[in-house]
Amino acid sequence: MVTTDICAFYFNFWLDRLLEKYMKKSFFNWLAACLLAFSFLPVSAFASGYTQTRYPIVLVHGLLGFDNIGPVDYFYGVTSALRRDGAKVYVVQVSAANSTEVRGEQLVNQIKQILAVSGAAKVNLIGHSHGSPTSRYAASIRPDLVASVTSVGGVNKGSAVADLILGVAPAGSVTRSALETAVNGLAKVISFLTGGSSLQQASIEAAKSLSTAGTLKFNATHPQGVPTTACGEGAYSVTKGAHKVNYYSWSGAKTMTNLLDISDPALALTSLAFGGAKNDGLVSSCSSRLGRVIRDDYAMNHLDEVNQAIGLVNIFETNPVTVFRQQANRLKLAGL
Repeated sequence: MVTTDICAFYFNFWLDRLLEKYMKKSFFNWLAACLLAFSFLPVSAFASGYTQTRYPIVLVHGLLGFDNIGPVDYFYGVTSALRRDGAKVYVVQVSAANSTEVRGEQLVNQIKQILAVSGAAKVNLIGHSHGSPTSRYAASIRPDLVASVTSVGGVNKGSAVADLILGVAPAGSVTRSALETAVNGLAKVISFLTGGSSLQQASIEAAKSLSTAGTLKFNATHPQGVPTTACGEGAYSVTKGAHKVNYYSWSGAKTMTNLLDISDPALALTSLAFGGAKNDGLVSSCSSRLGRVIRDDYAMNHLDEVNQAIGLVNIFETNPVTVFRQQANRLKLAGL
């Protein structure tokens, strides 16, 4: 009898262990199957409304930029990704090369048109490179029209490359004349191809605006969001009159990111102008900082930041399109 009870005890004990093991295995198999099934579902099934901001998003290009040339967007793949998940997105075309103030006035005029068409009260500006101070100008003079400014690789405290260009091509020199003619010609071609042939082009004025001295002068009049320390954060929001504008920024800090991208070697060369300071090839990380700094050290160069050239970016870093989507969601959660 005792022997029978002992046998029964051990039989039931091992039976319970087997069942427990089987149940755990079944659960994890079920969980793995569910995760696999979910991975095949379209992303939009989870991301619907993810980028649906309260106000339209307006993308502002940088120096020698454009909205689109044929099938190639300046913000490559960004516009469609933002729209797909709910955002209203507009891409403006300002002078490919001109001063910040001239480009800023052009932007203000286009914002008014966007608001008239969309029925929105304000816009969220996202500017790349020279598009950042251009956006800041619009927000400074018309804060009633702008809910936020996001700087992407923005020239907010000047660029050593612009300083170098002005240094090797001083006023009145043959070098400056030749450079001005060449860059103005390129800017006019870009504007013609994008339907903006009536826009004025002034490459030297652009270089002056992007220089350290030029941005210092600009920031004295339009300081909103600019860090007061060498490499800090600026005010996250600034209220002017009764109108509040929020400020954000991010940038890259690596030049060689994709062996297939022929622009990488050129950016590696221009990065030498920064004397070892962290930069994306055209703008130092410290100069890019504005308002709330998301990051200033993505493994991206100046073109990668807008998913150029045609998506040839660092596969080991967060995709720039994803960073734009995350910012749109950030704006959404902030009620913007």
